Amino acid sequence: MKEFVKFMFELQHLKKIKHEGWRLAGVSHPDTVAEHTANAAQIAYILAQMEGHENPEKIATMVLFHDIAETRIGDIHYLGINYVKRDEKRVVEDQTSNMGEVGKKIRKMWLKFEDRQTEESKIAKDADRLEQALQAKEYVEQSYKEAQDWINNIRVSLFTKSAKELLKIIEKSDSKSWWRGKKKILDKMR
Repeated sequence: MKEFVKFMFELQHLKKIKHEGWRLAGVSHPDTVAEHTANAAQIAYILAQMEGHENPEKIATMVLFHDIAETRIGDIHYLGINYVKRDEKRVVEDQTSNMGEVGKKIRKMWLKFEDRQTEESKIAKDADRLEQALQAKEYVEQSYKEAQDWINNIRVSLFTKSAKELLKIIEKSDSKSWWRGKKKILDKMR
C-alpha cells in the first residue's frame, strides 16, 4: 500500500509542472500538466465515442497516464528535446515497478499510448493534440499569436477523421461561445 501512496503523491506533482512549450509563445502562466491531462482524458472519451470505439473508458484512462514521466523529468518543450536525452520508458518502469499488477497495467497503457500503432493509441494521441489545440486557440484569442503554430502543427498530425473535423471547428470557433447567451437563460429562470 505504501508504494501506491508514494505514486499518488508523485502524481500530485503534475499539478505543479507547467506546460513549458507555451512559454515559447509568450504565455507567462501556462496550464499545468495535470490540467492538460485531465482535459485530454475527457476529450479522449468523447473522441473514442465519436470514432465508435467499443471501450472509450480504456482510451480515457490511457490518456490519464500518458504524461506521468514528467513528474521526474519535467515538461521539455520541442526545442529543448533536441538537446536533452529523456528516458521516459525508464521513468515509467521505475514509477510502476513496485505496484504489482496495477503497475504492469499502467505501464502497458503508457507503452500503448507511445507506440501510436493501434486504433486506441491513435485516438488517445489525437485527444492529447486536440486538448493542445483548444488551449492554443484560447491563447491566440488572448493575443499570444505564436500559439497558432501549435494549431498548424496539430492540423497535419491528426490520425482520426473525427479529430480532423473537430479541429476545423475549433479553428473557426470562439472559445467563449460556450457561455455566451447563457445570461438570457438565467434571466428567464428568475
